[in-house]
Amino acid sequence: MLEVFLEKGQELRKRNEPFAIAVVVRREAPSSGKTGDKAIINKFGEIIGWVGGGCVRAIIIKEAEDAMKSGKARLVRIGKTLNHSQQEGVMEYKMTCQSEGLVEVFIEPVLPPPHIVVMGKTAIAKALVKLAKISGFRVTAVAPDIKPDTFDKVDELITQYNLKQVNTTAASSIVVATQGDQDETALQEALGKTSCYVGFVSSKKKGSKVMDYLKDAGVDPARVAAVKSPAGIDINAKSPEEVAISILAEIIQVKSQAPGASGFTMFDTTREEAGKPKFYINPVCGVPVDINSPKHVIDYKGEKVYFCCDGCKVKFEQDPEKYMHKAKA
Repeated sequence: MLEVFLEKGQELRKRNEPFAIAVVVRREAPSSGKTGDKAIINKFGEIIGWVGGGCVRAIIIKEAEDAMKSGKARLVRIGKTLNHSQQEGVMEYKMTCQSEGLVEVFIEPVLPPPHIVVMGKTAIAKALVKLAKISGFRVTAVAPDIKPDTFDKVDELITQYNLKQVNTTAASSIVVATQGDQDETALQEALGKTSCYVGFVSSKKKGSKVMDYLKDAGVDPARVAAVKSPAGIDINAKSPEEVAISILAEIIQVKSQAPGASGFTMFDTTREEAGKPKFYINPVCGVPVDINSPKHVIDYKGEKVYFCCDGCKVKFEQDPEKYMHKAKA
């Protein structure tokens, strides 16, 4: 099992996909998860490994998803008797559907490196590629006739201004540093891709003319308006290296403020199609229930109510108004 666990982690890293590692760090019987049990939760909410079944499984999937979205690790404590200490980084769930026992699971997100697409083979483009690699970015270089030795090191080379084969996400950044070499073509390609940042290396005057051209060509004005032109924070940069520093600083600033900066939200559509867990909070015990595979479903006043166990369903049926009022309060 350990070998499968490690292989899966390596596979997801190679595919630049986010995942979370969950490890049982403490357990009190009769919880089914044992200390040392571990699992990987991928972008689809699938668990590879074991940290517990039933309600524990649904909680871990939800918390793993939250960890990937936020980029923050957390300790998840699940049991019948809890401290409710509200410690930072500790998520507590009181389990009414299990017998006495407790399990604590540490969840750590593993996120892909930030991705930057640099279009052009100018001195600024080369400086930006070099600086981005040093800063831990995954770099895609795009320009006609470029070769592996055109740049110091890149992860992906595209030899024409065509991004069809480039996989970008809501966390990707694209910088057009073509400086006169098919600027409009490169920008149109950049604006056709999903990203959190598009920057154009140019003077203000030239940038304005190119933006007007794009709008006249039918490119969405809102997309054009979002282009950072001139690219980079104004630090009075002179050399290609200084310009590259100003651009990378702006990218980091934008990424830290953008929704989905962790790179996780890029998978939302795919995950919906794949039957990704969608959670409903059980009104009786407060435990998240995957609506794709609940234990029970009840129609109450035109609303579907999902349950994780027999006990919660029975309690709800005894006094539904009590629990629905509590859930909406």
